[in-house]
Amino acid sequence: MKFVLAPLAGFTNAAFRTMCRLGGADLTYTEMVSAAGLAHGSIATRRLMEVLDGERDVVCQLFGSKPDEISVATREISETKRFVGIDLNAGCPMPKVVKEGAGAALVKSPQLIYDCLKAMKDATDLPITLKTRPGPKPDQVKLFEILDAAEKAGVSGITLHARFTSQAHGGDVHLDLLSELVSRSKVPITGNGSVVDGESALKMAQTGVDTIMIGRAALNNPLIFNDLKNETQTDLTREKRLELFSMHVDLLLKQHEMLVAKYPDYTTSADDLVSCIFRTHLFRYFSGVRGSSEIRRRMNDIHTVKEVLELKNVLKEN
Repeated sequence: MKFVLAPLAGFTNAAFRTMCRLGGADLTYTEMVSAAGLAHGSIATRRLMEVLDGERDVVCQLFGSKPDEISVATREISETKRFVGIDLNAGCPMPKVVKEGAGAALVKSPQLIYDCLKAMKDATDLPITLKTRPGPKPDQVKLFEILDAAEKAGVSGITLHARFTSQAHGGDVHLDLLSELVSRSKVPITGNGSVVDGESALKMAQTGVDTIMIGRAALNNPLIFNDLKNETQTDLTREKRLELFSMHVDLLLKQHEMLVAKYPDYTTSADDLVSCIFRTHLFRYFSGVRGSSEIRRRMNDIHTVKEVLELKNVLKEN
């Protein structure tokens, strides 16, 4: 069984993808990249597509709802020569994405999914995949119409987040629909949704999926991929958490150095980058350990790399 890192908006940047590759992920995905952004020359969008030296097996995930924009974006992504595939997001329930008719809004229209995927196929030789949901809500299952559309468009695989759009990221994962999708599909299927440990991974594996995608469970434990592969559980001691934390900060500094070198107008300082990501992500490494409450108390007062790194002393003192 293969285990891959899900595309997570605001999280799966080059540094975190590298952490997860080191932790055993077979494949990683970029954050969602806007087709409209690329089609209209957005530099901020292009920065989401940057990879670190030596980073490999990365898929670029694209979102949009206009086949012409998606075609232009696909060509640009393909020309970077950085990625092993391009994925169409037809599952994100975020209001600002759905409002554009993209993400989970696409599940209402299998025909539009086909049009977008076909535009991608016609624009590149890279494998094209789809990430989607079963439908808008339980009384509106669109999954098998989407499967037909995706196969007709020539996709190389499908990932199913086995919750309806109405569920967002909570509630039951519909493994029965995932299992039926596997039985009907002619292409490999990846399962996604609340796999957090060996027990939940086993339940998803029993549907017959080829690959399991891990999202939020990797945020405070990028080693989960090796744990699931080897049926082990890494002891996340304070020392291990500090090691992961320090490694992640080092990778963020490398990411910042890369961005500054490639984008002369990039004005975000290393202090701003690391302190911002600390407040959204890095603090998770300390969840549940002695001293973590003091770290959370200090979060909004941290503004420099030095201050972030000094938090290690809080754990050592407690």
